[in-house]
Amino acid sequence: MGRNKRAIPEINASSMADIAFLLLIFFLVTTTMDTDWGIARLLPPPDENKQEDQVKIKERNVFVVLVNANNQLLVEGELLDISQLKEKAIDFISNPGNKENLPEKIHVSPSEAKQQISILKGGNTPAAAEEMAKWQNRLKTAEVVGDYWESKQVISLQNDRGTSYETYIKVQNELAAAYRNLREKMAMEKFNKKFDQLEKAQADAIKEVYAQRISEAEPKNVAGK
Repeated sequence: MGRNKRAIPEINASSMADIAFLLLIFFLVTTTMDTDWGIARLLPPPDENKQEDQVKIKERNVFVVLVNANNQLLVEGELLDISQLKEKAIDFISNPGNKENLPEKIHVSPSEAKQQISILKGGNTPAAAEEMAKWQNRLKTAEVVGDYWESKQVISLQNDRGTSYETYIKVQNELAAAYRNLREKMAMEKFNKKFDQLEKAQADAIKEVYAQRISEAEPKNVAGK
């Protein structure tokens, strides 16, 4: 007698579609997505106690960087190549010649900071309290790095809606590199060490001296279309 052959179940098109759908769900659930693209920057929350028209910054203290829809860079109204941006930003932030068309600078030393704090102690207004906090922070910084010049610099970055992401990242990198360059230079001058070799207190103090202030406005139609 011959053996009975076991019947193989027939898989129709509908069953294949169900299997494919289940596999798709499986891969979607188990696959991880890399979300670490772009620039990690935590923006401060809006201060509800301050009105926008109360914040006034002198024109000389603002470094205006515009990127238009054609990925052209306009720095202080001048057409500039991205490769030139870092040195231009360094010159603006540090204002080594204390030029009147570049940011205002405040000389800070431990003795000057203590004197200002002593003067401000008699004030009982919110403005006096805010200024007192600034000088207390300056004193803390000066006690680590010694005398230094504080620049009132702010970099204003505006890009067009048509600006490519690649160009935007390049501009960001050049601006960040300007701050790194100045911090490295100060680390060698004050402590004869590279910035990444400094103690935390030393590194934090230098970051205060060269605070990275990059203000980014919402993209709009800048120019170039």
